[in-house]
Amino acid sequence: MGVDEALPRRRRQVWPLAIAIHVVLLLALLTVSDGGSAAVILPIIIAALALTVTVWAVFRARQQRIAYEARLTAWAGERAAQAERLRIARELHDIVSHGLGLITVRASTACYLGTADDSAAALSDVERIGRQTTTELRRMLNVLRDSTGAIAPLRPAETLQDLPAIIKDAERAGPTVTLGLDEVDDISPGAQLAVCSVVREALTNTARHAGPTGANVYVRRDGDWIVTSVHDEGPVNGWTPHPGAGHGIEGLRERVTAIGGTLHAEHVENGFRVTARIPEARPS
Repeated sequence: MGVDEALPRRRRQVWPLAIAIHVVLLLALLTVSDGGSAAVILPIIIAALALTVTVWAVFRARQQRIAYEARLTAWAGERAAQAERLRIARELHDIVSHGLGLITVRASTACYLGTADDSAAALSDVERIGRQTTTELRRMLNVLRDSTGAIAPLRPAETLQDLPAIIKDAERAGPTVTLGLDEVDDISPGAQLAVCSVVREALTNTARHAGPTGANVYVRRDGDWIVTSVHDEGPVNGWTPHPGAGHGIEGLRERVTAIGGTLHAEHVENGFRVTARIPEARPS
């Protein structure tokens, strides 16, 4: 079932109708003559009707409020579920795209270089990456199967200290990477995680599209922004690109934009450059 973008609408309120009925009853009371039995009976009947209308209006308004809150809760739950499905889809994309993509690229690099040592190292890397990818897929599938509401174990969020390991993994797929990390002071865990995601995705694309080429990673502070740039030297001669699903950069742009940053991906000379500006206030 799709999720409506607009909030659920409140149903027509009962109080305007109740007030209108009270006005009519008041006008009827004013028309009652002073003499006769009608002057005694009609005010009692009108008062009883007014009380009945008031009780009905209170009860009906309460029912409408409860029903509206139930619809609003269901709407919010659907939106939260949709957001969670999108998050899981992105994680699954990262797992499959990065893991299987690196396996393909690592094997292609070994074929491109064509030495026995490289072939043996490639097989070792393919086995290692395959095991890691399978483990991550199983972890994600366990989360999807979990119907008890229990919180699945989480891995520590990546930090700037993980950049050398990320680069080392990327180099196994072919590229030779140079890291330039300026003094950026203490930055928030969210900004560090975003930097790691940018570097990993950009280097994965470099390995796929450019093969065993050179690449530069540069992380620096620019006022209240952390600027991350990944620039490769372009594809090596004879390299056959291995494109992925085509959603990696777009998904990365969504993540960076969601935290108030910007991401640009562009061809520069013979290579390709990805630049992300991630908001990060200086520590007080």
